[in-house]
Amino acid sequence: MVLMVMALQCPTDNAVYTDRSRREFASGGGAALINVLVTFPIAKVMFRQTIHGMRLSAAASMIRDEGWRHLYRGVLPPLLQKFSTVTIMFGTYSLYFHYLTDMFPNTRSVMRTTPAAMAAGMTEAIFVPLERVQVLLQHHRYHKQFRNTFHALYSLSAHGAREYYRGLTPILVRNSLSNALFFNLRGPIKQLLPPSTTYLGNFAYDFVSGALLGAFLSTLFFPVNVVKNRMQSAIGGPFHSPSHIFLLIFRERDKNPATMFRGVHLNYTRALLSWGIINSTYEVLHSYVFVNRLS
Repeated sequence: MVLMVMALQCPTDNAVYTDRSRREFASGGGAALINVLVTFPIAKVMFRQTIHGMRLSAAASMIRDEGWRHLYRGVLPPLLQKFSTVTIMFGTYSLYFHYLTDMFPNTRSVMRTTPAAMAAGMTEAIFVPLERVQVLLQHHRYHKQFRNTFHALYSLSAHGAREYYRGLTPILVRNSLSNALFFNLRGPIKQLLPPSTTYLGNFAYDFVSGALLGAFLSTLFFPVNVVKNRMQSAIGGPFHSPSHIFLLIFRERDKNPATMFRGVHLNYTRALLSWGIINSTYEVLHSYVFVNRLS
């Protein structure tokens, strides 16, 4: 956040930074919208697995028994949240990276990419309330308690502003570290693939590199999301630390480390598709759709 203020208050170049970043903001937002509409049902099954520790077949059966009417229940928060966070992720990363490049032009790229990516991840955390409501609307316990996104947001206000940010710490950890790895590795991974000069070939390579990186990162940080989901599935009561919640879940699951990854197979499958879509559609939007309109 400090880095953002510094970039925007730079007296000579703040217009340059924002101009250079407009395409990144728009391209990230468009990629996020396409991604959510495709992957939401998969994410919902995975969520049930992480909450209840159940197998894929049981989670899918639970959602099927609830009927089609509930399949896209809760889609608005992830639609808003993913649109907002991916827009912020790509846009503010560009903003921070260009600022650091101008301030420290002789430093190695990784020394500018890493802090810029981590700062972008922390900036994304301003949208934690949307992720918080998404968890509540996907949990079967609250089907009858909350009518929709806005009702859930309003209902949480009775518990104070802090309730909207329950689970903030694991989100900050996940966002900052995963962003640092994503922006440092997405280019090198694509460069490992055979060179391509065609539009379709580049699209496929962007999909593959995004998919592989997304699957790796989602698996690496899967236990963090298990803890985050448990924290955010509660309303009211004490605010326990992530370590306390982790140990609680670990004991509940017979102290078996493998159970902390229950649902990981569907998670990395969803991440393969999700980040393949985001990375490839981002590049299409950035290189072809918004190239003349926002540059």
